Amino acid sequence: QARLVESGGGLVQAGGSLRLSCAAFGRTFNNNVLGWFRQAPVGKERDFVAGISWNGGRTTYADSVKGRFTISRDNAKNTVYLQMNSLKPEDTAVYYCAADISVSTSIRTGVNEYEYWGQGTQVTVSS
Repeated sequence: QARLVESGGGLVQAGGSLRLSCAAFGRTFNNNVLGWFRQAPVGKERDFVAGISWNGGRTTYADSVKGRFTISRDNAKNTVYLQMNSLKPEDTAVYYCAADISVSTSIRTGVNEYEYWGQGTQVTVSS
């Protein structure tokens, strides 16, 4: 059964950095767009953070993370990464990776457009 597994979350002070990883098991997503989303504590919606095309040639970011976060992928390892620098308390959330297995090559930002999801990893940024 295909699944995505995130790792790398934790507690960090404001201004610090974390690198999230998301590994795929059970199938390859090398031909698919992959994305990172986040969901702040209870009551908030799950928001798009970053997305990357199948070969890494195109990336898209939410305005709130542009210039601070970098998404990348290693198809040989079936893994996507999210490098997060200059972290702020408002970045605190559960971070999820997701795969868009549609035929679209566009980097879409809607939650409903991604079919596979990881279980999430908590990122907490203290002030």
